[in-house]
This record gives sequence, structure tokens and C-alpha cells, in this order.
Amino acid sequence: MKKGLKLTDILVTIIIALIFGLVYKLWGPLYGVAATLGLQIEQLIYGMWFIAATVAFLIIRKPGVALLAEVAAAHGEFIFGGEWGATTLVFGIAQGLGAELVFAAFRYKKFDIFTVCLAAVAATVGSIIVDYYYGYVGDLALWNLLLMFGARFVGAIIIAGIFAYLIVKALEKTGVTNLVRPASSEDYKALD
Repeated sequence: MKKGLKLTDILVTIIIALIFGLVYKLWGPLYGVAATLGLQIEQLIYGMWFIAATVAFLIIRKPGVALLAEVAAAHGEFIFGGEWGATTLVFGIAQGLGAELVFAAFRYKKFDIFTVCLAAVAATVGSIIVDYYYGYVGDLALWNLLLMFGARFVGAIIIAGIFAYLIVKALEKTGVTNLVRPASSEDYKALD
């Protein structure tokens, strides 16, 4: 399998990202409603903002896809009128880079649930770094900060890890992913 991205890979990644960009835009108000419940409950659904990277990588399975998908999804959310404006683009870069580094660490050859959950955790770290840069997390008491980050990590593992993995597994059962993945040598051997 060639590692470089072809035009088809890029276009499919962008389409996936734009779909998630719209989901991100629609997710914002739900996040706001959950925030009114207190105790950092909204952080449990924060993982939705990392899902484009993991889903796109699991479908395309090539270097650069996770970063491209997350950045494109952030742009999509911005274009669709997301309430966080241009800040969304900075978060997209940090989150996508976090996920991409995990997939790179496994040389883009691991597609199991553990790897995807680890990529979700790395995307969470990217979001925390950006949050720290913007300065508002430093104002929280330690117990509240730990609650916030703990809930964000749990939400990321559930949504961008497990849920993303299950979405792609369901797509694989339909045969849709075969349209974007090249045939392997095992596929050719099965024809004999």
C-alpha cells in the first residue's frame, strides 16, 4: 500500500471532515446546555470535537489524514458559523496533531481500538495545551481542573475512541470502506 495521499484520499478526507464540521457546529449548543449542569459535565461530550481525526484515519489509513481531517473539520465548523470563531482553527491543528502523532508512533499500521483511544487521548492533550495557552484553565481550583480534565479524557476515549472505532467497523461491514482502500495482497490471494 502506498503511503502518500492521492487526490482521492484528500477529497474523501475533506468530505468526512466537512460532515464532522457540521456536526461540530451543531454540537456547540448541546455543549452549552450541558455546561449549565455544572461540575464539568460538558467535558464528557467534548470528545466529539476530536472524532474527525480518528474516523478519517480509520477509513483512509494513511499518514497525514488525522491532521488534515481535524484541521478541515475545524475550518468547516468555522465556515458553518461555529460560536468559537477563528479559535476553532487553532484547536483543530493541536487536536489533529495530537492524534496524528499517535498514529505515526505506530507507523500507521495499527487500527485497533486501543490505538484509536490513545489518539483520542493525544487529541485531548492538544486541546488542553491550547486551553492553557488561552489562559482560562489556570483560574480553576485544582479539584475543578482535575475534574475538567478527567471528564474530558473519559469523553474523548468514549466518543473519539470507542464510538469512532464502532462507526468505522459498521461502515466496513457495508463494504463502503473498500471503495477508498486499495486491495491488499491478501485480497488478491483470496481470489485464487
